[in-house]
Amino acid sequence: MKYIIEHMEAGFTEWVILEYSQIIRDIGSENLILTSLPKEITENEIPKRLLDLGLQWTNKDVSEVIGETNKENVCLLDPAAKSDLVPEDSSNFEYFVFGGILGDHPPRDRTGELREKYGFVGKRLGNLQMTTDTAVRTTQLIISKKTKFEDIKFIDYPEIRFNKHEATEMPFRYILDDEGTPILPTGMIDLIKKDNEKTLDDFF
Repeated sequence: MKYIIEHMEAGFTEWVILEYSQIIRDIGSENLILTSLPKEITENEIPKRLLDLGLQWTNKDVSEVIGETNKENVCLLDPAAKSDLVPEDSSNFEYFVFGGILGDHPPRDRTGELREKYGFVGKRLGNLQMTTDTAVRTTQLIISKKTKFEDIKFIDYPEIRFNKHEATEMPFRYILDDEGTPILPTGMIDLIKKDNEKTLDDFF
């Protein structure tokens, strides 16, 4: 199975770098392709941390990468799709496409741009918005591990607590690990805390 992220952000924020890094660690760089980077971007402008992890990337869009003849083998993970992804879909699709989008709250259905542009078969991962790394992790569990969506342990809108007085709620659905803790990319808690402190400083 190949996982394709159609990059839909202007560049690489720290949040995006952490998410993409975690995805590479989870599924292997050989199974991930980052598509649709701006035409003017060169390797010198790709974050070194991603290149060091073996990131595969291209300025081409997803349709150019897979070829027109493979269109029926592509699944777009789409919150607006009519049916959910199931383990049996592992025999129906070879490519799984995700919109590399920094989540909006409330969601703006930016995946709709991919739906209209390519016309791929769409499958849903439940009814709540996930981060990109969570969506890939969920797809991997369903497709590779043959785990039913309803058997995956999730937490919705978890509160991330930094100390007795500081906490923030994340407006996404996350997978829980074996200890009941939301799975976030390595380094994400520190970034959220830093951003939270920066926001608080704006009030003073």
